[in-house]
Amino acid sequence: MKRILTGDRPTGKLHIGHYVGSLTNRVRLQREYECYFIIADLHMLTTRPDKASIEEIGRNSRDIVLDYLAVGIDPAVSTIYLQSAVPEVYELNLIFEMLVTVPRLQRLPGLKDMARSAQLNEMPFGLLGYPILQSADILLPRAHLVPVGKDNEAHVEMTREIARRFNGQYDEVFPIPDVLVGDVPTLVGTDGGAKMSKSLDNTIFLSDPADVVERKVRGMYTDPNRVRADVPGTVEGNPVFVYHDVFNDNTVEVEDLKERYRAGRVGDVEVKEKLTRAMNAFLDPIRERRAAFAEEKGLVESIIFAGTQRMKEEARATLSEVRKAMGLAGVWNGIRRKAEKAAKISAKEH
Repeated sequence: MKRILTGDRPTGKLHIGHYVGSLTNRVRLQREYECYFIIADLHMLTTRPDKASIEEIGRNSRDIVLDYLAVGIDPAVSTIYLQSAVPEVYELNLIFEMLVTVPRLQRLPGLKDMARSAQLNEMPFGLLGYPILQSADILLPRAHLVPVGKDNEAHVEMTREIARRFNGQYDEVFPIPDVLVGDVPTLVGTDGGAKMSKSLDNTIFLSDPADVVERKVRGMYTDPNRVRADVPGTVEGNPVFVYHDVFNDNTVEVEDLKERYRAGRVGDVEVKEKLTRAMNAFLDPIRERRAAFAEEKGLVESIIFAGTQRMKEEARATLSEVRKAMGLAGVWNGIRRKAEKAAKISAKEH
């Protein structure tokens, strides 16, 4: 069976952008592929290395797994693991660093945006190498497919380059992974100015209560040129209608709202009220399942522990193949054999 690798940084709860960008594909494919879902706490260190953020990893990891379970990810068929608990991640990352140049990394889009979002004046070495660590994550379980948001597509291409370079230089160890972008590659934030992001505070979380969803929808950005309900408005690119298209399954209602909005015959209040109802109808079963899973003591921790143990076994197998392909295993085995032989000779002489 072919494999999938994808995951999330433990920086907090997941939002609807995560859902449409990657989670839906994970749920849909988890019985067609052998799935590995990473809690990428080492990646979190690239922008949040302070001790206070590290101390939140446990709680944030729990929140992520509860969100996974709530949307339908099944730990019985999927492996959910903690990145930092797998030592082979560090080793494979180091090996891959030797296969990529700094100018190649500097050409990748998104890294500078990440630095700005984290309010970093200079690019840390770890952040520059973020795509290499991501490549190690993908190739450690030898994944064939990577469901990601649009902003990570270029990073997966870096992974493909690294896999080809390693296989060509040493031996055929890694598959060349394909990328799978969600049906909604990038979901605009509630502020209308950028993609949905926790750091920009423009999110609707999967676990937000109904009244919080109502408040956030009520404050959403719409057409800035529409000062009154009788002024014709723009639907295309309007975040409220983007969300209607994605989350409101009443297509007749959505088309009616669009027609009246363009004609100046409906106000933003009605459009947002109907979006609120649609959003809460979508989120209600997710919130209910999440609350039920949260009541099960030790459930999340057991899932992460069992998944990490499974991943460690796979990681050891992959690194064994990597060392063998590179010849590193032979170096150590040669030294060990000669040392053991010398020890035996010395013991006989005495």
